[in-house]
Amino acid sequence: MSKYRIAWMPGDGVGVDVMDAAQIVLDAIKLDAEYIPADIGWEFWCNEGDPLPERTIALLEDCTCGLFGAITSKPTDEAELELAPELKGKGLSYRSPIVRLRQHFDLYTNLRPCKAYPGSSLNYRDDIDIVVFRENTEGLYSGVEFHPFPQELREMMKQFNPAIGRFDSIPGDELAVSLRVITNRGAHRIIRQAFEYAKRFGYPTVTLVEKPNVLRETSGLMIREARKVASDYTDIELWETNIDAQMMWLLKNPDNYGVLVTSNMFGDILSDLSAQLVGGLGFASSGNIGDKFAVFEPAHGSAPKYAGQYKVNPIAMLLAVKLMLDWLGEIDMAQSLEDAIAKVIAEGEIRTYDMGGESTTLEMAHAIASKL
Repeated sequence: MSKYRIAWMPGDGVGVDVMDAAQIVLDAIKLDAEYIPADIGWEFWCNEGDPLPERTIALLEDCTCGLFGAITSKPTDEAELELAPELKGKGLSYRSPIVRLRQHFDLYTNLRPCKAYPGSSLNYRDDIDIVVFRENTEGLYSGVEFHPFPQELREMMKQFNPAIGRFDSIPGDELAVSLRVITNRGAHRIIRQAFEYAKRFGYPTVTLVEKPNVLRETSGLMIREARKVASDYTDIELWETNIDAQMMWLLKNPDNYGVLVTSNMFGDILSDLSAQLVGGLGFASSGNIGDKFAVFEPAHGSAPKYAGQYKVNPIAMLLAVKLMLDWLGEIDMAQSLEDAIAKVIAEGEIRTYDMGGESTTLEMAHAIASKL
């Protein structure tokens, strides 16, 4: 019996391509694992009305962790049009399966390392080593939204904040509202994770990135929790910045920052900019981590125009494998994989199209596997 059971979720588009690359590397590193195919993605939305079938949830509950490729997501109206004829008009609503996985398994930490590997011409600078901790289950991605906006909710909200009254002239079907939900528990645990990481790996600062001058209540709660947590880590300095200014400062002085922590949407934006500083989404790995379960993925989308061409850069996927190995406690394997990736990048002989070369997804994977 294998030591680990890993849910294998290629998903859509180039997710299949990069997961094939991951298999090459995992075979080379000889991880003692069984890989269990799991149904997820656009195909299952179109044919079953659910991109994350219940059988997949049940399968994941019996696995150690999950490895995920990429997903296709479309707006509600477009998603409805692509349903099988017999499913149309049944009130089915598309929801991102990866967001559902995060919420169902309470994968509250989204870990996004953004590290510059020497030899890559895509690096903004070669000394960048940024790690973004993004809260993964709350904020604007909580799924608490209204359209049309109910009149009874409008009236209730006026009791707490009369400012909503300035929209009285807007009919409910012309008004959409999303709620930014932040809890003390959610804020505390993501900030605690950021400080623990900084302590483990020797980062001198943790930067909380929010917008309390405008989002006074939700960002204010994040700041209060950050100051409480920071009091337990006297050797690590807490910095507090606004999201808009932080984006500018990351471009100006990226070497000033190490561990950054923030809420869900700000983290989504912040981590993509940080990824671009070190080569773009082809280098951007992501870990969705809870207390007992985790799902690892590249941060890029499904890129349908490249599906099946084995053209895209698999390094983001392979760095996600490295994160998985770390989480499993296979520290030596994780380090060996990162060293192999760094060597191939430094040599510069194998480069995918985004790196200015013509190597394929699988050629990159085989080159990295050969260094293990």
